[in-house]
Amino acid sequence: TGKGTVIYNQLQSYIRELYHKYGYQEVITPQIFDTELFHKSGHYQNYKENMYFTMVHEREFASKPMNCPSHCLLYKTEKHSYRELPLKIADFGRLHRFEKSGALHGLTRVTSFCQDDAHIFCTMDQLQTEIGNFINLLNEVYAKLGMKDYRIYLSTRPEKRMGSDEVWDRAESALEKALKALNLPYTINAGDGAFYGPKLDIMFVDAIQRPWQLGTIQCDFNMPESFELTYVGEDNKDHRPVMLHRAVLGSLERFLGVYLEHTAGHLPLWLAPVQVSILNVTDRVNSFCEELESLLNSRGVRVVFDRRNEKLNYKIREAQLQ
Repeated sequence: TGKGTVIYNQLQSYIRELYHKYGYQEVITPQIFDTELFHKSGHYQNYKENMYFTMVHEREFASKPMNCPSHCLLYKTEKHSYRELPLKIADFGRLHRFEKSGALHGLTRVTSFCQDDAHIFCTMDQLQTEIGNFINLLNEVYAKLGMKDYRIYLSTRPEKRMGSDEVWDRAESALEKALKALNLPYTINAGDGAFYGPKLDIMFVDAIQRPWQLGTIQCDFNMPESFELTYVGEDNKDHRPVMLHRAVLGSLERFLGVYLEHTAGHLPLWLAPVQVSILNVTDRVNSFCEELESLLNSRGVRVVFDRRNEKLNYKIREAQLQ
């Protein structure tokens, strides 16, 4: 609805402000790709049952379930030096994932959604710093939203995965090392990593103590290998970057569902779809109410004027419930 979209857009605007502060560049990528891309990224082999496919001029295409393959393509369009890294690419593109109908649940599990998604291409030396920067960004956002209670789970290699055990050992130990360096308590969640790399899952605990997985950061050595991504190091030789997949709020649809329940609808003023409701006591004051509405509108305040011929107490109660 219109009101839900206001909250959605406000959240995006806030995250965009932080992207500027934390050094991200935002991009826009296509909705469908030739399935050859997903063969290369490993999605076809490891994630096919969660994807939508279609034929276009006798070529098989798929809707993107994640932004990472297209960001690898973007990275590869230019040559990169170690001086440019870390390169941080953010994308609010819509994603499409096939879910069994029984798994769908309000806003918290849907088949089409948008994440505050980004990928960080960095050197091994920068890995720990970038994980720390992500935790700083996460804490800033969660504090602003009044969501300080969260737990961290280290999700390790699943059975269905790409890459060698040696690569997984490196990725898992990198995440564990970062958690210990940042002195963050965590729980091991064995076998629940993404097919391309282990991850830290941020489980937010809501007002009635229910855990929800929202933010995540994933350490990936496999996709840069598959796409043969390189940067020129100080030694003038080609090196493979590490790829961090990360989201702070996660799916905006899912976040909205969780946050509305957590706050019981009492949103902070900057997120409220209607910030001011003007109630008239009698029709004689309507022209003044209209002037007030116009003034607030001109200052960017989201305002409504309830001119219904109802009792004042009734209108006050309705506005409070809204």
